[in-house]
Formats: sequence, C-alpha cells, structure tokens
Amino acid sequence: MAIVAGIDSSTNRTRIVACDTDTGAVLRSGKAPHPVPEDPATRLGEADPQIWLHSLGDAAAGGLLEGVRAIGVSAQQHGMIGLDAGGVLVRPAILWNDPRSGGAAAKLLDELGGPAAWTAAIGAVPAPTYTIAKLRWLAEFEPANARRVAEVLLPHDWLIWQLLGHPKRRTTDRGDASGTGYWSPITGEYRQDLVELALGHQLRLPEVLGPAEPAGHTPEGLLISAGTGDNMAAALGLGLRPGDAVVSLGSAGTIFAVHERAVVDATGLVSSFADAGGRHLPMVATLNAAQVLRSTAAMLGRDLDGLSDLALHSSPGAYGLVLLPYLDGERTPALPHAAGTLTGLRAESMTPQHLARAAVEGMLCNIADALDVLRAQGVAVRRVFLLGAAGRLPAVRHIAPPLFGVPVVVPPPGAHAARGAARQAAWALAGTPEPPAWELPDAETVEPEGEQDLAIGSAVRQQYRAAREQIHPETAA
Repeated sequence: MAIVAGIDSSTNRTRIVACDTDTGAVLRSGKAPHPVPEDPATRLGEADPQIWLHSLGDAAAGGLLEGVRAIGVSAQQHGMIGLDAGGVLVRPAILWNDPRSGGAAAKLLDELGGPAAWTAAIGAVPAPTYTIAKLRWLAEFEPANARRVAEVLLPHDWLIWQLLGHPKRRTTDRGDASGTGYWSPITGEYRQDLVELALGHQLRLPEVLGPAEPAGHTPEGLLISAGTGDNMAAALGLGLRPGDAVVSLGSAGTIFAVHERAVVDATGLVSSFADAGGRHLPMVATLNAAQVLRSTAAMLGRDLDGLSDLALHSSPGAYGLVLLPYLDGERTPALPHAAGTLTGLRAESMTPQHLARAAVEGMLCNIADALDVLRAQGVAVRRVFLLGAAGRLPAVRHIAPPLFGVPVVVPPPGAHAARGAARQAAWALAGTPEPPAWELPDAETVEPEGEQDLAIGSAVRQQYRAAREQIHPETAA
C-alpha cells in the first residue's frame, strides 16, 4: 500500500484527503477556508492566488501529508490568472463567478457568428464564466493590464506550478482546458485565433497533459499529477463510467455524463467538456434546482426536511398541481425571461402537501428534461448520481428514479473532487492504462420499482410537459 493525496481548492475553501492507493479508502482529511479579502469589492469574483496556498497549508496541518508519495490537484474551473513575460502576476485572479463578463461573452458570441460557429470551434458557447470572456473584459476595461498579460493559467495550473517550485514548464489537463473557451475538446488543440479575438494578442499557454501524465516532481521528490477542474475530479472520484450521469443540485442544477466522444450541439445547450480520464463530459445546466425547494419551503413555513415530509404525504402528480420551476428564467430549456408558473389549481389540490409534491416533481421534471437534452445528442444515461444536500432528501430520493427512468445513486456527503484528485495521483504513480479501481463506499442505490413505477413517472412527466408546452409553446418538440 502507498498513500496519495488529493487537494481540492474550491471558491471558498481547500479540502485535502490522503488515500490508500489500493482501495481508495480515506485515511486522513483536512479542510480550511480561504481567507476573506479585506477589500469587499474583491470578495465576489477576484482573489489573490496566494490565499489558496495559505489555505492549502492550513488544511495540511497536523502531518496530513506525512508519507504521501503523490499529489493530485483539483480546483475551481474557468478562472483567469494573468502573468507577464517574467511570470509575475499582473492583477488579482478573476474567478468563474465574477459577474462582469456577461457583456464580453455576448460580444464574442456575435463576433464569431453565433452558437453554431462556437460549438463547431470549441464544442460550447462561451458563457460569462469562461476564461475567454474574462480575457475580453480585461481587454475592454483594463487595456494596460491586458497588454501586459503574456500567459494565462487556470487555478489548478497555478497551484501545481507553485507546488513544483515555479518551473519553466507550465502544464494543464484537457478537462480544465476545455473550460477556457480557447481549447477544443473536438480537436485537442488550442485556438490561438480565439485568444487573439478576445484579448487582441496571442498568449503563451500551458502544455496539455494526458490523463495519467505527471506534471513533475516537487523539490522534495513528490510526484504531482496533471490535476484537473472540480467537476472532472468529482467524476473521477465517483468512479463514473460511460452511461453514468451526475445531477448536482445546488441552487442551480449541473448535469453531465461520461461519453466517448465530443458532442457538438449547434443550439449551444450542451457544453462539450473533456473529462480527466481520456473521455468526454458533455454538460447541461439549469438555473433552477434546490432554490425551488427552498423557496417553496419558505412559502409554506417549513425547512427542507419539512417540505420533503409534506411531499411524501401527497401522491404522484400532486392531484394535478404542476409547478413550472422557472423562478429565475431558465437556461435549459432556453427561457431566459420566464417566471415560475403554478397550474392545475383546484379545491382538492390546494393543500401544503400537494404544493410540496409539485415543487419536488417540477424541479425533477426540469432536470429530467435536461437529461433528455443529453440523450438527444446520443449520450447514454443508464444511471444517475445525485449530489447535493437536496439530493439526499427522502422525497427527492423517492421521486427521482421513476422520473429519470433509471437507477439513482446517492453517495454520502464527501470531498468527491479531492478524492478524484487523489485517484488521479495514484494513477500517475502507477503508470497504468486505466485508473485504479476504487469502490465508492456507503452509496445508496434507489431503483424504480418495476414497470408500474416507470409508468407513473412517465405520466407525471407527461402532465408536466403538457403544462410546459401550454404556457411556453416554443418548448414543444
């Protein structure tokens, strides 16, 4: 047995796990928050990358990395760390959640010729979160800084560069690179013409490593693997295979699946990312997920557990009550200006139990529609992993399998991205064609209970679809 470690540097904190290379068992773990910037103006979408190193050191305190032979790094995707020709930071890092790049993304979309042109180029339409939109914002609003930027690293690239002692070689991986907007998972190559379109000049960009290729060794001799973005690391930590999909229920919903090839969706609903295992990770997003449950619970004077209990005291279809959960508009389907709609109000349906059920069913039907968007692109969905606190609610676990039409796996809470980074480190250490086979402990699988359960799920989805197409006829197939 050897010990490897996985580091996950998210927006707010660092998590580290030390794992057994043979089984993947977590032997030790630690976490630490990222220090809050003193300037409130930088708290939302900017950060001094040095705080990630301080947080990493705090999370590793107490001998957490003792005996570790290799380290993998996962980090928040889409960030922009601009360095000058001497490798000096030009300005604070701009993070994925910075709100200023919306106009820049819209301009880039038009300048290349719309969604079809972008998906043909990089497999995705550049969202405001993408690195390329941040480059355009920089060129427009900080032109002096833009001219100084000679190279750009992503958060995980920068952390690995620090761990390796600032070598001349800069590296990234195909998973994180696919979220920049200027690396194509279709061709496996950078698009310097798109960099120049956004920034006005070309950049030095990091070498894209293969899945099991090491980035190098630290001055102390520790092997550092290629690293990756957080969603890609989570997929590796969960042990996803082709046919597996993830539904992550945050305030918004993130839905992705492992697929053998890049997906090119001319509508732009599907973003074609690469994964950390040599395959692909097509992704769709919904603007509404767990917030639908929180808002309904607040309206009913309950917490989420109370909402779940109410929903389980209703019946499938909620006595005809349908909630179209477009509280903030919606991305999938493309209804940016929509609002939520409650239909089917009758005397017998106007109860807290039926409203609670309609909220859960509406949220999950919207997610099921997003899964169908992936299926329409040829992506197999034979099993769904349900992540997030909302996914562990009894009502969600009970209602999701018949609506999704496949078994649902509910993993326990855990640092899945950090564990995926550790698995990548074990893979690089072993040098094998495939990553080590690590089991996912304590996961619960909930299956539809036979044909009758599937028929009920189909009927609920048909009721939802009818309401959606009546209110929003543009969504009809």
